[in-house]
Amino acid sequence: MNRLRCSHRIIVEAPVERAFMYFTPAGESHWVEGWKPTYLHPNDGRTEPGMVFTTGDGAEHTVWTLADFDRRAHRSRYLRCTPTSRLVVVEIACRALDAQTTEVEVAYMLTALNPAAEPALAAFGAGFTAMIDGWAARIAARRVQLLAANLC
Repeated sequence: MNRLRCSHRIIVEAPVERAFMYFTPAGESHWVEGWKPTYLHPNDGRTEPGMVFTTGDGAEHTVWTLADFDRRAHRSRYLRCTPTSRLVVVEIACRALDAQTTEVEVAYMLTALNPAAEPALAAFGAGFTAMIDGWAARIAARRVQLLAANLC
């Protein structure tokens, strides 16, 4: 298997405008343990289409770009490349269920860049739903901090 697509939906207790911003590089720093992007453009980390940042090191050094970012439609698409193993498209789509509750669909499309990376795709797919459910749990656990953060 050299390509895999996974998607899963979670519920976030926050208005859609705020919940959408939880899935930006700056927003994720409030709920993802160890998330410390290095911003290349713009260097202040402002979330905008075309932004470029890196994460990880060694074999997991990953270059990201924000290809699409539509605040009104609450949709974003990131392209990320870990040159030693995979290219990934990450899509986030948020939809208000009511004034304080948002449904978030997270979709990943992974492509192995070499045969050695193919088993990791299968493992990623097997754990995808649990990973995204874990995101919902971490966001819920940090709700107070997220509400205090100026993300919008």
